[in-house]
Amino acid sequence: MNGSLVYQDYIKLIEKNLIISENIAKNQIQPSSIDLSLSEECYEIKYSFLSYNSKVRDKLKDLAIKKINLSKEFIFRKNKTYIVRLNESLNLKNNIFGHCNPKSSTGRLDIFCRSLVDYAEEYEKIPKNYKGEIFLEITSRSFDVSFKKNNSLNQLRLVNKNHNYLTDKQLTNLNKKLKISNQTRNDVKIDRGLKLSVDLTGSNIISFVAKKQTPVLNFSKIRSHKINDFWYTIRKKNKRLVIEKNKFYILRSKEKVVIPSNLAGEMIPYDTGIGDFRAHYAGFFDPGFGLPKGSYAVLEVKTNEVPFLIEDGQTIARIKYEKLNKNSNVVYGKNIKSNYQNQGLKLSKHFK
Repeated sequence: MNGSLVYQDYIKLIEKNLIISENIAKNQIQPSSIDLSLSEECYEIKYSFLSYNSKVRDKLKDLAIKKINLSKEFIFRKNKTYIVRLNESLNLKNNIFGHCNPKSSTGRLDIFCRSLVDYAEEYEKIPKNYKGEIFLEITSRSFDVSFKKNNSLNQLRLVNKNHNYLTDKQLTNLNKKLKISNQTRNDVKIDRGLKLSVDLTGSNIISFVAKKQTPVLNFSKIRSHKINDFWYTIRKKNKRLVIEKNKFYILRSKEKVVIPSNLAGEMIPYDTGIGDFRAHYAGFFDPGFGLPKGSYAVLEVKTNEVPFLIEDGQTIARIKYEKLNKNSNVVYGKNIKSNYQNQGLKLSKHFK
């Protein structure tokens, strides 16, 4: 069957050495993706690059400023760019291909990261039958962040032969049978996927905004940082919010979303048709997200061009739904200690 691979497929690919790593932890394998992890091999680089005509490693000879060993904690300074070899490499076959996305926790910290592989013309894309290493380019935009080997910033979703996205008609029919949004059926907006709008009235605090001067954030430490050290809060006022240039905002959707256990979801990261800003850097929703009654989507919003006024209920993102190649025997939720099931306006797992 075409479509996204599921938990048991990743287990088989690891057993057959088609996903190769010294030591893959069981909790890296998600219902329809696998978390990738940093190796100790890291470089500060002069500027971003793609390696469409060579191996990434060959390009690094000219572009690396210095080599860094991540066996110990190392602080990635704001707006400096680093590249890290990932522990996992690939030896794909049978027309399996894939793409990567930042994990949700990474996006919520305004850490811009994207994968690159040998002889690839695009970031985040894993070509069919790819064999080779994977590298991750990392630029922390709001905070100085310390990383070390085995931290996990991004994830890989593999696909068998072809994507099998639901059409709007199929999505509309699905919503009639099983509500994929908490809105009344007539209010659910479906147009090239499920449209999400921003909530500026739902609770007292409508947004978190990253502070400019903060302590170093230790990426390895979960539920241990003080919110007030890193974030301002914005309380609801007149149903509107100005997104100021070069500030980073955490918001939430008005809609509660459900991803049924036989489907996977992906947030569309950027759409100039709905405004000159970027919403949601992290993309994947696993099967089972939001079951049974829905979960809000958290939106990371930034504009680098001009200040932008958003109003309550304004469309800010879309989710595409995709069929899995089979039912997953594992779904998102408390059984696998998922961090963001049934979330509200929620910061990354690093905060108390």
